[in-house]
Amino acid sequence: MNAKKQEKINKRYREKSRGKAYAVVHTLLKYPIRWIFRIHVHGAENEPARGAGAYLLVCNHLTVLDPVWLCSALNNQQPHFMAKAELFKVPVLSQLVRALGAYPVKRGGADVGAIRHTIAMLGEGRTVGMFPQGTRRKGQNPLETEVRSGAGMIAVKSGAPVLPVYIKTKDNCPRIFRRIDIYIGKPITAEEIGYDGESVGEYARVSKLLFERACGLGD
Repeated sequence: MNAKKQEKINKRYREKSRGKAYAVVHTLLKYPIRWIFRIHVHGAENEPARGAGAYLLVCNHLTVLDPVWLCSALNNQQPHFMAKAELFKVPVLSQLVRALGAYPVKRGGADVGAIRHTIAMLGEGRTVGMFPQGTRRKGQNPLETEVRSGAGMIAVKSGAPVLPVYIKTKDNCPRIFRRIDIYIGKPITAEEIGYDGESVGEYARVSKLLFERACGLGD
Protein backbone atom coordinates (compact mmCIF):
# COMPACT_ATOMS: atom_id res chain seq x y z
CA MET A 1 0.00 0.00 0.00
CA ASN A 2 1.44 3.36 -0.99
CA ALA A 3 1.91 6.19 1.51
CA LYS A 4 -0.82 8.38 -0.01
CA LYS A 5 -3.46 5.66 0.27
CA GLN A 6 -2.39 4.80 3.82
CA GLU A 7 -2.64 8.45 4.86
CA LYS A 8 -6.17 8.60 3.42
CA ILE A 9 -7.16 5.60 5.53
CA ASN A 10 -5.51 7.10 8.61
CA LYS A 11 -7.39 10.36 8.06
CA ARG A 12 -10.69 8.48 7.96
CA TYR A 13 -9.82 6.73 11.21
CA ARG A 14 -8.86 10.04 12.85
CA GLU A 15 -12.15 11.57 11.80
CA LYS A 16 -14.09 8.66 13.26
CA SER A 17 -11.98 8.30 16.40
CA ARG A 18 -13.76 11.06 18.33
CA GLY A 19 -17.05 12.87 17.76
CA LYS A 20 -17.10 16.64 18.19
CA ALA A 21 -19.33 16.56 21.27
CA TYR A 22 -17.19 13.90 22.88
CA ALA A 23 -13.96 15.77 22.10
CA VAL A 24 -15.24 18.91 23.83
CA VAL A 25 -16.54 17.07 26.90
CA HIS A 26 -13.39 14.95 27.12
CA THR A 27 -11.09 17.98 26.98
CA LEU A 28 -13.04 19.82 29.68
CA LEU A 29 -13.69 16.96 32.09
CA LYS A 30 -10.88 14.41 31.74
CA TYR A 31 -8.64 15.78 34.47
CA PRO A 32 -11.42 16.95 36.83
CA ILE A 33 -12.86 13.41 36.73
CA ARG A 34 -9.45 11.91 37.46
CA TRP A 35 -9.01 14.27 40.40
CA ILE A 36 -12.49 13.84 41.86
CA PHE A 37 -12.34 10.03 41.76
CA ARG A 38 -8.61 9.76 42.56
CA ILE A 39 -7.97 7.89 39.30
CA HIS A 40 -4.41 6.78 38.56
CA VAL A 41 -3.73 5.51 35.04
CA HIS A 42 -1.08 2.86 34.35
CA GLY A 43 0.10 1.73 30.91
CA ALA A 44 -1.15 4.75 28.98
CA GLU A 45 1.57 4.05 26.41
CA ASN A 46 -0.30 0.86 25.43
CA GLU A 47 -3.31 2.74 24.11
CA PRO A 48 -3.32 2.67 20.29
CA ALA A 49 -2.54 6.03 18.72
CA ARG A 50 -5.24 8.12 17.09
CA GLY A 51 -5.48 6.99 13.49
CA ALA A 52 -4.17 3.49 14.26
CA GLY A 53 -7.57 1.92 13.58
CA ALA A 54 -10.35 0.38 15.61
CA TYR A 55 -10.01 -1.80 18.69
CA LEU A 56 -12.30 -3.60 21.10
CA LEU A 57 -11.81 -2.51 24.72
CA VAL A 58 -12.51 -5.27 27.26
CA CYS A 59 -12.79 -4.43 30.96
CA ASN A 60 -14.23 -5.60 34.27
CA HIS A 61 -17.47 -3.96 35.41
CA LEU A 62 -17.92 -2.43 38.88
CA THR A 63 -20.39 0.46 38.63
CA VAL A 64 -22.45 2.53 36.22
CA LEU A 65 -19.59 5.05 36.24
CA ASP A 66 -17.09 2.66 34.64
CA PRO A 67 -17.51 4.14 31.12
CA VAL A 68 -16.91 7.63 32.51
CA TRP A 69 -13.73 6.53 34.27
CA LEU A 70 -12.49 4.68 31.19
CA CYS A 71 -13.07 7.70 28.95
CA SER A 72 -11.10 9.86 31.38
CA ALA A 73 -8.23 7.34 31.30
CA LEU A 74 -8.00 7.18 27.50
CA ASN A 75 -6.51 9.96 25.39
CA ASN A 76 -6.66 9.01 21.74
CA GLN A 77 -9.98 7.50 20.75
CA GLN A 78 -13.59 7.58 21.83
CA PRO A 79 -14.86 4.24 23.10
CA HIS A 80 -18.53 3.59 22.28
CA PHE A 81 -20.52 1.64 24.88
CA MET A 82 -23.82 -0.19 24.76
CA ALA A 83 -26.49 1.39 26.97
CA LYS A 84 -29.90 0.02 27.94
CA ALA A 85 -32.55 0.90 25.39
CA GLU A 86 -34.74 2.63 27.98
CA LEU A 87 -32.31 5.55 28.21
CA PHE A 88 -32.95 6.40 24.57
CA LYS A 89 -36.63 7.02 25.27
CA VAL A 90 -35.95 9.85 27.73
CA PRO A 91 -36.12 13.34 26.17
CA VAL A 92 -32.85 15.33 26.28
CA LEU A 93 -31.01 12.41 27.90
CA SER A 94 -31.44 10.44 24.68
CA GLN A 95 -29.74 13.16 22.62
CA LEU A 96 -26.94 13.46 25.17
CA VAL A 97 -26.04 9.77 25.32
CA ARG A 98 -26.15 9.52 21.54
CA ALA A 99 -23.89 12.57 21.19
CA LEU A 100 -21.40 10.91 23.53
CA GLY A 101 -21.35 7.77 21.40
CA ALA A 102 -23.58 5.34 23.31
CA TYR A 103 -25.94 3.05 21.42
CA PRO A 104 -28.93 1.01 22.59
CA VAL A 105 -29.09 -2.64 23.50
CA LYS A 106 -32.13 -4.62 24.68
CA ARG A 107 -31.57 -6.37 27.98
CA GLY A 108 -32.69 -9.89 28.82
CA GLY A 109 -31.55 -11.68 25.68
CA ALA A 110 -29.31 -11.64 22.65
CA ASP A 111 -29.82 -8.36 20.77
CA VAL A 112 -28.73 -9.38 17.27
CA GLY A 113 -29.14 -5.83 15.98
CA ALA A 114 -26.79 -4.43 18.63
CA ILE A 115 -24.23 -7.14 17.91
CA ARG A 116 -24.29 -6.38 14.19
CA HIS A 117 -24.03 -2.67 14.91
CA THR A 118 -21.00 -3.27 17.13
CA ILE A 119 -19.20 -5.29 14.47
CA ALA A 120 -20.08 -2.67 11.84
CA MET A 121 -18.66 0.14 13.98
CA LEU A 122 -15.40 -1.73 14.43
CA GLY A 123 -15.28 -2.26 10.68
CA GLU A 124 -15.65 1.50 10.19
CA GLY A 125 -12.64 2.23 12.37
CA ARG A 126 -14.49 3.10 15.57
CA THR A 127 -13.60 1.84 19.04
CA VAL A 128 -16.07 -0.12 21.17
CA GLY A 129 -15.96 -0.87 24.89
CA MET A 130 -17.42 -4.07 26.33
CA PHE A 131 -17.82 -5.61 29.77
CA PRO A 132 -17.70 -9.43 29.42
CA GLN A 133 -19.41 -9.86 32.79
CA GLY A 134 -22.53 -8.37 31.22
CA THR A 135 -23.58 -6.50 34.34
CA ARG A 136 -22.05 -4.67 37.30
CA ARG A 137 -20.31 -6.85 39.89
CA LYS A 138 -19.49 -4.41 42.66
CA GLY A 139 -17.70 -5.98 45.62
CA GLN A 140 -17.04 -9.29 43.85
CA ASN A 141 -13.81 -10.84 42.70
CA PRO A 142 -14.12 -10.51 38.90
CA LEU A 143 -12.39 -13.84 38.30
CA GLU A 144 -15.16 -15.55 40.28
CA THR A 145 -17.99 -14.04 38.23
CA GLU A 146 -19.69 -15.31 35.09
CA VAL A 147 -18.17 -14.24 31.77
CA ARG A 148 -20.47 -14.09 28.75
CA SER A 149 -19.46 -15.09 25.25
CA GLY A 150 -20.48 -11.88 23.45
CA ALA A 151 -17.09 -10.17 23.68
CA GLY A 152 -15.38 -13.27 22.30
CA MET A 153 -17.80 -13.50 19.39
CA ILE A 154 -17.36 -9.83 18.47
CA ALA A 155 -13.57 -10.04 18.76
CA VAL A 156 -13.50 -13.04 16.42
CA LYS A 157 -16.02 -11.76 13.88
CA SER A 158 -14.56 -8.24 13.70
CA GLY A 159 -10.92 -9.30 13.73
CA ALA A 160 -10.13 -6.09 15.63
CA PRO A 161 -7.31 -6.06 18.17
CA VAL A 162 -8.47 -6.18 21.79
CA LEU A 163 -7.28 -3.69 24.40
CA PRO A 164 -7.48 -5.24 27.90
CA VAL A 165 -8.20 -2.77 30.69
CA TYR A 166 -8.66 -3.37 34.40
CA ILE A 167 -10.31 -1.12 36.98
CA LYS A 168 -8.91 -1.81 40.44
CA THR A 169 -9.99 -0.47 43.80
CA LYS A 170 -10.02 -1.85 47.34
CA ASP A 171 -12.34 -4.87 47.69
CA ASN A 172 -13.67 -4.16 44.16
CA CYS A 173 -15.97 -1.67 45.83
CA PRO A 174 -15.57 1.96 44.65
CA ARG A 175 -16.39 4.62 47.22
CA ILE A 176 -16.03 8.36 47.38
CA PHE A 177 -12.40 9.38 48.00
CA ARG A 178 -11.24 5.76 47.55
CA ARG A 179 -8.39 5.49 45.03
CA ILE A 180 -9.08 3.89 41.65
CA ASP A 181 -6.29 2.43 39.52
CA ILE A 182 -6.91 1.85 35.82
CA TYR A 183 -4.46 -0.48 34.07
CA ILE A 184 -4.18 -0.48 30.28
CA GLY A 185 -2.54 -3.55 28.77
CA LYS A 186 -0.95 -4.22 25.42
CA PRO A 187 -3.39 -4.96 22.57
CA ILE A 188 -4.19 -8.63 21.94
CA THR A 189 -4.09 -9.65 18.29
CA ALA A 190 -6.27 -12.17 16.46
CA GLU A 191 -3.20 -14.42 16.19
CA GLU A 192 -2.85 -14.47 19.97
CA ILE A 193 -6.53 -15.34 20.36
CA GLY A 194 -6.10 -18.34 18.10
CA TYR A 195 -9.74 -18.93 17.20
CA ASP A 196 -10.56 -22.50 16.16
CA GLY A 197 -13.86 -22.58 14.28
CA GLU A 198 -14.02 -26.38 14.51
CA SER A 199 -14.17 -26.43 18.31
CA VAL A 200 -17.34 -26.12 20.37
CA GLY A 201 -17.57 -23.21 22.79
CA GLU A 202 -14.85 -21.13 21.16
CA TYR A 203 -16.59 -17.79 21.70
CA ALA A 204 -16.86 -18.53 25.41
CA ARG A 205 -13.19 -19.57 25.53
CA VAL A 206 -12.10 -16.38 23.78
CA SER A 207 -14.19 -14.21 26.12
CA LYS A 208 -12.65 -15.90 29.12
CA LEU A 209 -9.15 -15.50 27.69
CA LEU A 210 -9.64 -11.79 27.05
CA PHE A 211 -11.20 -11.19 30.46
CA GLU A 212 -8.45 -13.05 32.29
CA ARG A 213 -5.83 -11.00 30.44
CA ALA A 214 -7.60 -7.84 31.58
CA CYS A 215 -7.90 -8.96 35.19
CA GLY A 216 -4.27 -10.05 35.25
CA LEU A 217 -3.18 -6.46 34.77
CA GLY A 218 -4.08 -5.68 38.36
CA ASP A 219 -1.78 -8.31 39.89
